[in-house]
Amino acid sequence: MWLPMRSRLARLGPAGLVCLALLLAGLLLAGAPFARAAGPDSAPPGLPSFADLAARLLPAVVNVASTETVSSSDNQGPGEPALPTLPPGSPLEKFFHNFMNHQGQGNNGDQGGDAPPAPDRLQSLGSGFIIDPSGLVVTNNHVIEGAQQITVTLHDGTVYPATLVGHDDRMDLALLRIHAPGPLPFVSFGDSDRIRVGDWVLAIGNPFGLGGTVTAGIVSARGRNLNEGPYDDFIQTDAPINRGNSGGPLFDLEGQVIGINTAIFSPSGGSVGIGFAIPGNIAKPVLAQLREYGHARLGWLGVRVQEVTPDIAASLGLKSPSGALVAGVNAGGPAEKAGVKSGDVILTFNGHKVPDMHSLPLIVAETTIGTTVPVEIWRHGGIETLRATIGELAPETTASLRTPAPSAGPPETAIASLGLSLAPLSAKLRSQYHLGADQKGVVVTTVTQGGPAASHGLKPGDVVLEVQQQTVNSPAEVLDRIDAVRREGRPSVLMLIQHGSTMNWVPLPVSGAGPGSAPGSPGKVSPG
Repeated sequence: MWLPMRSRLARLGPAGLVCLALLLAGLLLAGAPFARAAGPDSAPPGLPSFADLAARLLPAVVNVASTETVSSSDNQGPGEPALPTLPPGSPLEKFFHNFMNHQGQGNNGDQGGDAPPAPDRLQSLGSGFIIDPSGLVVTNNHVIEGAQQITVTLHDGTVYPATLVGHDDRMDLALLRIHAPGPLPFVSFGDSDRIRVGDWVLAIGNPFGLGGTVTAGIVSARGRNLNEGPYDDFIQTDAPINRGNSGGPLFDLEGQVIGINTAIFSPSGGSVGIGFAIPGNIAKPVLAQLREYGHARLGWLGVRVQEVTPDIAASLGLKSPSGALVAGVNAGGPAEKAGVKSGDVILTFNGHKVPDMHSLPLIVAETTIGTTVPVEIWRHGGIETLRATIGELAPETTASLRTPAPSAGPPETAIASLGLSLAPLSAKLRSQYHLGADQKGVVVTTVTQGGPAASHGLKPGDVVLEVQQQTVNSPAEVLDRIDAVRREGRPSVLMLIQHGSTMNWVPLPVSGAGPGSAPGSPGKVSPG
C-alpha cells in the first residue's frame, strides 16, 4: 500500500487513537533509558554520530498544519465515541481531551437536538523546510491540499500563518511563504544525481504530529516508479519515516537537501523501512517556477506512450526492448507538428537516451518551453531524426462522441490462431459499442476465452486501428498484414488497439498460438 505521509489524527477514530496512546505510553516509559544513553560516546565504534549535523539542520525544518472545514458526519461515524476509553485522570486522557478541543469541533455542547451538526475543523499535519531566509517553505502538495488555513511552526515553537505561493499536484510540490521579523534559518538543495545506493541520509520531519524528529538510514534504491503518475522517479530510503513526514527533507551528510519525503510503502501505516522521496534535482526547477509563476510550467510533447516489451521489440525489429512506443499523438500538438506518428519508438529526446517509457515524461517536462529539440525515432526498421518545438503541458480535454442509429452490419471474420473475430465498422456496431461516427479501424466482436487475444487483455468492442504500423479498415487487411508477418518469420504481429479512450500496442503471436499461451501485457499508458 502506497501512503502519502500526511497525518490526520482527527480521523484515526477510537481504535487508532488507542493505538497512538499505546505508542506514546511506550515512548514515555522508554524515554529515560534512551535519554541516559545519549551522548558523544554512546555510539558503537565505527558508526557515525549525526548529532552535530542534526543540531545544524533542525532549525530550518518546520511543522506544517493545514485546516479545512468538514461535516461532523465525515469525521465521526454514527454511535462512535469522541474519545477512546482511558483511565480517568491519566496524562493520556488529558492529552486526547486537549487534542480534540484543539481541532475546534463545532457543537460546543449548546445546540438543540434537532439542529444540524456544526462543521468541524479538520487539521492535517505534515512537514516542510525553509529554503530562503525571507520565509519560503517547501512541502508536499498533498499536505496542504484543500486547506482553508495553513500554519507553520518553527523548531523553537514560533507559529506563523502561511500563504500559498504556488502548488503542482502532478509533482506533488507546494511552496509557502511566512513573514518573520528577521531572517530565518534555511537549507539548500544539493545534487541529488550524485547520491548513490548505500549512501547515508538523514530524514527530519514531524511524524504523527510529535514535532521535530531525526532518523537516519541509507539510500536503498534510485529511480523507483510507484505507478502513481507519469513523473515517478523516487529515491528509496530505509531511514524510518512515517505519517506526518510528508514534505520533510532528506539530507546527505553534507547537510544538503537531496530529496523531499513523500510516500511510504506500508501495510499498517507505520514505517517498515521503505520510504520514498522526490529527488531534489527534479524538485528545484519546479519550485523555481512556482515561485515565479505560481504554477509549474512543464514541457509537453503531446504523445501517449507505452512500454516496449520484448515481444513488441521483436515485432518492430528492434535489437533490445528500449525506448518509448508512441500509442497516440495529440492532434495539433508538438509531436504531430514534428511528424511523430503512432507506432514510432522514441529512442532519444534532446540528446538524452530514453531507456523506457517512464523516463520520457520526465525528460520532456524538464525541457524549456518553446525550444526546438531533436527527437530520434525508430520507424519501419530504421532510425529517423525529427525536430519538435516543446509546448506547455495543460489539462487535457475529452471530445464528445456521437452515436448514430443502429442498422444491420456485415458478418464477422474469425482468426482462430489469435482467438478473436473481427468485423468492419457499421452503424450497428458503432451503436452497440458506443463508437463515434468518425471512428476508424476494425471492431473486435468476439474473444475466445484462454486464447492469445484474451491473454493480452483484448475484449469485444475494442478497435484494431493499425497492424504493423499500417492502418486497417477491414478484416481482410488485418489478415494480409498477419500473413506478411508470418512470411517474414517474425514471432508476433503488432496491433494498435483502442479500448475506450485509451490506445495500446499489443503483440500477438502469429504461430503456435492457442489456448494456454503465455499472457502478455500491453503496458501502462502515460502522458508525455
